[in-house]
Amino acid sequence: MDRNPSPPSSDAEQEEGAGDSIGNTVYSKHWLFSILTKLIEVISPEKNDSNLNSEEVQTELDEEMENDICKMWDMSMDEDVALFLQEFNAPDIFMGVFAKSKCPRLIEICVGILGNMACFQDICMSISKDENLGQMLLQHLCDSDSPTLLETSRLLLTCLSQAEVANIWVERVRENPSVYDCVCFIMSSSTNVELLIKVGEVVDKLFDLDEELMLNWIKNGSCQSAEQSTDDSPEERPDFKIVPCVLEAAKQVRSDNPEGLDVYMHILQLLTTVDEGIQAIVQSPDGGKETWTLLYDLVCHELCQPDDPPIIIQEQKSVLASILSVLSAMFASQIQQEYVKMRKNMPLIGSLIRILQNMEDCGKRSSDNSEKSKPEETENSGAFEEDFHLKILKDICCELLSNMLQELTKENILEGLNQGHLNEQKCSCAFQNLLPLYFTSVENFLEALREADQMLAGSLEKRFPSLRLQT
Repeated sequence: MDRNPSPPSSDAEQEEGAGDSIGNTVYSKHWLFSILTKLIEVISPEKNDSNLNSEEVQTELDEEMENDICKMWDMSMDEDVALFLQEFNAPDIFMGVFAKSKCPRLIEICVGILGNMACFQDICMSISKDENLGQMLLQHLCDSDSPTLLETSRLLLTCLSQAEVANIWVERVRENPSVYDCVCFIMSSSTNVELLIKVGEVVDKLFDLDEELMLNWIKNGSCQSAEQSTDDSPEERPDFKIVPCVLEAAKQVRSDNPEGLDVYMHILQLLTTVDEGIQAIVQSPDGGKETWTLLYDLVCHELCQPDDPPIIIQEQKSVLASILSVLSAMFASQIQQEYVKMRKNMPLIGSLIRILQNMEDCGKRSSDNSEKSKPEETENSGAFEEDFHLKILKDICCELLSNMLQELTKENILEGLNQGHLNEQKCSCAFQNLLPLYFTSVENFLEALREADQMLAGSLEKRFPSLRLQT
């Protein structure tokens, strides 16, 4: 059976006239009202003859009832239907389902219908202001049923994406410590990629909306550890820490869904916008090695590879910007850590230069296309947005590259030359992008390069006279 069968049209329209139609749709008011009535009966104990039957009704839906409620789920995507459901207090009926039903499928469908209804601003406002409903929905983040978790996350993301009600949900989440535990548990243990992506989008949105909430979640792990060390209670809370949970989810989605990887890399980037977030990464038990290793592997072995067309940079610019931003923050704060030693990171320098080369190639193609097209066609907002995001990527890439180049020794450079991570073309690309802003870094690199390969250094000085004049 299809998960969401096609919704019914108004069969009674010929007999009862257009008055039975919901708004401008062909859906029947009478039919929809009858399903809401059935829904009330499903959770009504008076309907059942015995406790056994009551339990059976609560844990399973018969096929006809499931089919009808799924039709209502599909219909709720229409604004007229959503308003009709709101008018007849469907959210209150769904609260009754959440309070009384033990049927996971029924709860999933009801949350899904609310998610569709919340797409419309006035209804979203009404749902969001209902404190009892809001608390019940947050409790479903601790549900063991993955489909219900998915629909709950979708509903939360819908509400968080509407500016008029976002703060209501942020405050509600902040006041419910269990949300942190539930979200961390999902990220650290779920293998459901679709669920991980949606939960990641919720976390990303929460952190983007409220720095205080992000700081609270960063501190939560250490606070829990301190509390548990002085608490004799046999029932301890799980000691979740946000960074390991985000990393685990990122590993799970990396091969199945590039968009999901982008979400989790952006969460890490948001964490590095505050000192506490950087410290949470680099002061983990492994000193941040797991984070560095994952991001290093993504840049050097998965994204923007040598056999990829240069245009791939357009597709990967967002996730690359997030990854390089985190690497840059870690490199600046963990320069003494073994995993950031330059002898281990020459492939990363080669990858950074390759990213810059691909951006240069895309820039040349864009310029060529602009000359061929009409002036008004080059001024559209889409082209501007692409250039803007590429500029962000370039700035982040150049900052990290400049910091790494100035740490290179003669031995590092010789190794890079032998392995092909450095050559005249790549050094020229690096200099072209780094100068004049990062002149000191380039100068320091050039000084070490003279010891390693004086001929290459001399050739680069000829290409960049400002360096020759200054040295």
